[in-house]
Amino acid sequence: MNEGGYRKLEIYKMSHELGVRVHRLTLELPKFEMFEEGGQARRSSKSVSSNIVEGYALRKYKNEYLHYLYRAYGSSEETLEHLRYLFETGSMSEKDTYEELSREYKKLNAMMFNYIRFVEQSFDTPAFLKEEEAAYSGDSSNMNLEP
Repeated sequence: MNEGGYRKLEIYKMSHELGVRVHRLTLELPKFEMFEEGGQARRSSKSVSSNIVEGYALRKYKNEYLHYLYRAYGSSEETLEHLRYLFETGSMSEKDTYEELSREYKKLNAMMFNYIRFVEQSFDTPAFLKEEEAAYSGDSSNMNLEP
């Protein structure tokens, strides 16, 4: 598998892995919870990595990139809340699983927060986009723009 692009980001790797784990966990919930809180947990957990991917594709634009990174962060926090509901209502009965996932999501949230801060402070247009812009911004004085 290609480890370039967004796949090289630790926040992507971790969020994707956690999304898969939450998906599998929710399929083992009681039937009444599988489509209620379980469905919400599946959607929010997958939204984390999906927003990282979408933001990465738009990283040429700092504000767009940050928008999607913040959405990913919000979805991660939302997933923590769904897991808490599942545990506190007894639908997820394994305390060790709940505590491990909570720790992992809190670690991911800290990593995302730090990455967002890095992008806010150190953003620079990716090199390949600079090269592309330079290729298109040549001298246009010799172009005939009349119909």
